[in-house]
Amino acid sequence: MTNSLNEQTQIMVDSLLQQADQLKIHVSQSAEGASIIDCGVDAPGGLEAGRQLAEICLAGLGKVSLIPNGDSSLAMTSVHVESDQPLAACMASQYAGWQIVTDDFFAMGSGPMRAAAAREDLFKQIGFSETPSSVVGILETSSFPTLSACQLIAEACSLPVKQLTLLIASTASYAGSVQIVARALETALHKMHELGFDLQRIQRGTGRAPLCPIARDHLAAIGVTNDAVLYGGEVEIWVTGDDASLREIGAKIPSNASSDYGRPFMEIFEQYNHDFYSVDPHLFSPALIHITNVETGSKFEFGELNECVLKDSFHAVESTSGK
Repeated sequence: MTNSLNEQTQIMVDSLLQQADQLKIHVSQSAEGASIIDCGVDAPGGLEAGRQLAEICLAGLGKVSLIPNGDSSLAMTSVHVESDQPLAACMASQYAGWQIVTDDFFAMGSGPMRAAAAREDLFKQIGFSETPSSVVGILETSSFPTLSACQLIAEACSLPVKQLTLLIASTASYAGSVQIVARALETALHKMHELGFDLQRIQRGTGRAPLCPIARDHLAAIGVTNDAVLYGGEVEIWVTGDDASLREIGAKIPSNASSDYGRPFMEIFEQYNHDFYSVDPHLFSPALIHITNVETGSKFEFGELNECVLKDSFHAVESTSGK
């Protein structure tokens, strides 16, 4: 790559800002000069804002499309992702692995700023970090980042606050929903990493999941966006190496390998008092995965789509949101 993840993403952000009116997004600055791009907190945003937000989250190393969903009566549209550099795109950037926590703010952080901070053990494991002159981050949040939150991010990235660009969107928004549903491929890679698979073997990948109804509140949005991936997400990856390791790990990758599988995520979440870390981590994966070994030509399929749970989840949101 010629540019760092943050540098090439800043180019995409500049293009996004030129479309601010059309995308129904708002731009402002924090007290110390951080650029805040509201894609779905106070700003209405929209599907295209969400599509571009998802590509920014992938640091420009993946393409995100909204495509017709001809396989299901539940959703007319699916969010499709493809990347020829999935390790950098999904693990070094898109994965929401950074909890931004201060006394007055909480958000899940993703985007290329994570590679600048490199505070997660994951970066040591994948051998990736960078020292850019400015950073771009995405925050899943229902409020604007506070001064303390901006300072925390800037200090972790060893930069002044004015060198931050933060894109924000609530999960209960059009843009927020799109960028979260666009994580089918990322969840597969993360699950494979947790299972000990060498991610350097993955050459390229695609993923898709149905665009869920837009929920009217944060908790309902968490439930329905997770269900879109857990029960409706489908991923295809191309790998190198041996077939034996794929046979051994394959059945452990999809969400149905989890003991918590089989109910709408909101029911599971409530069971654990809304504590993500109490949920079986093996649940967070797409429903169906296809793997092709480019060296042997072997093809594998693991998991299954579950339209019954999706129907319960989507209809519950539709009945309460009026959407």
